[in-house]
Amino acid sequence: MQNIHGNGWTARRVDGVFILSVADGASLVESMTDFILRERITAGQITGIGAVNEVVLRFFDPHTKQYVDREFHEQMEIANLSGNISLVEDMPILHLHATLGRSDYTALAGHVLDAKIRWAGEFFITPLDTRVIKVKDTDIGLNLYNFAE
Repeated sequence: MQNIHGNGWTARRVDGVFILSVADGASLVESMTDFILRERITAGQITGIGAVNEVVLRFFDPHTKQYVDREFHEQMEIANLSGNISLVEDMPILHLHATLGRSDYTALAGHVLDAKIRWAGEFFITPLDTRVIKVKDTDIGLNLYNFAE
């Protein structure tokens, strides 16, 4: 088996699934985006664990149809990261959510705008042999799957 490397990550493909390690200090979103572009992944599933010391979480406000962002600067465990890969305007995008454990054993959760890995970021990416397209639904204000495309 051969390892592949990129900007802030190392990976290995096993049985059609990529095992991805994001480096200490690297941007989670920049590293994963670099990975999916290099591997030409246009649809897939992401799961993972690890730790972060900076994160920007988002929460969608349905009344304003805008995301509200909040930054956190503290050491936290990624208890769970899940998400998907799809296409928006022919560009692969990540849609990530995380549950983050704090040192007092409480948790934060939300849509991940970005995070800085601290020590370990361990992820599984399962590519799908298809194109999954999202299109902006102006009534809701979000990019949603469009299977007619």
